[in-house]
Amino acid sequence: MPFAAALSNRPALQPALDETCQAIATALDGQRPDLACVFVSHHYSARFDEIADQLQATLGAKALIGCTGDSIAGGSVECEDEPALSVWCAVLPGATLTTFQLTFEQTPDGLLCSGLPDDLGENLADTRAVLFLGDPYSSLPQSVIDLLAGELPGVPVVGGMASGGGPGENRLFLYDQMIESGAVGVVIRGGPRVRTIVSQGCRPIGSTFVVTKADRNIIYELGGIPPLERLQKLYPDLPPRDQQLVENGVHLGVAMNEYQDSFQRGDFLIVNVHGADRTTGALSTGGLMRVGQTVQFHIRDADTADEDLRHLLQRGQSIPCSQRAALLFSCNGRGSRMFSVLNHDAAAIQELLGPLPLAGFFAQGELGPVGGKNYIHGFTASIVLFEED
Repeated sequence: MPFAAALSNRPALQPALDETCQAIATALDGQRPDLACVFVSHHYSARFDEIADQLQATLGAKALIGCTGDSIAGGSVECEDEPALSVWCAVLPGATLTTFQLTFEQTPDGLLCSGLPDDLGENLADTRAVLFLGDPYSSLPQSVIDLLAGELPGVPVVGGMASGGGPGENRLFLYDQMIESGAVGVVIRGGPRVRTIVSQGCRPIGSTFVVTKADRNIIYELGGIPPLERLQKLYPDLPPRDQQLVENGVHLGVAMNEYQDSFQRGDFLIVNVHGADRTTGALSTGGLMRVGQTVQFHIRDADTADEDLRHLLQRGQSIPCSQRAALLFSCNGRGSRMFSVLNHDAAAIQELLGPLPLAGFFAQGELGPVGGKNYIHGFTASIVLFEED
């Protein structure tokens, strides 16, 4: 097997490290991993500085990245509110891995990011993906996404923001180092096919509209009418369940290609609606809006999120491959906070695409592409699949 994953819930760190490393070594049958990813809960915070050092010494991975998480995923299990160490390894023949550590510095011109590799634009055709892990309090992922869009157009950037701790409490891992701020990542060139799935967990309601007046993140008119008025006209025609979801909070889907003749789920980037001005009818959104964009109101609940994830995973069932492995970056608002069943996202992946080695964590912001462009999301399950023909 070229991939392996192991999860331990041991309350003490050393037995957890021993258990995961032994399982990885057995699964790889003595092969040295090219890439290792590690995700760890804050229950082991007193010994965070030992984790990467011991894993690197035992596994000997050519590249290792990782971070702390609010909840940790491994196999078909999502460990919430309990100790957990999840380790994932891959032998990637033909792949070249370039790791990086990013620092962010406040300057008069804004936040300056430094540390990206100098050779990012080389071998663009062979670049499979960029895995990115950051601390939400000391990094600016959007700036990295913008930089990578220029250097690596069309290349998926997948990962998440460390979670479970306040400012200064999250940790990142790179090789044998523990890092307290910034971001880490790895550029993957060559090797197996890499495919991404980003489940935003929303469904559209009503009709699409064209933005006819907007300023930055404020929408003033949809088709010449204030957006709040549009929503108020839509509301009485909705089923009672959908009305309740609108009252709990509505979202806005921005069409990734406004030149399509028709739109369906998956054609939109979901942004939050932060508030409404009842005097003007304007809506404040979580993204920059421009005149001419096509948008549609969306709602989210557990049933919709389940349906959306399964729909996207089922597409992958038709893609032939001999081996699969997955990394899962779910929002820390999912899990038992959203679903009535435990292990929802990990179990769905295993049910529809497994069994496969899987590891991941619940993030404070997830990265992944929608419509060929990378974004940082919320309430999303962002999945990267490694597939061998």
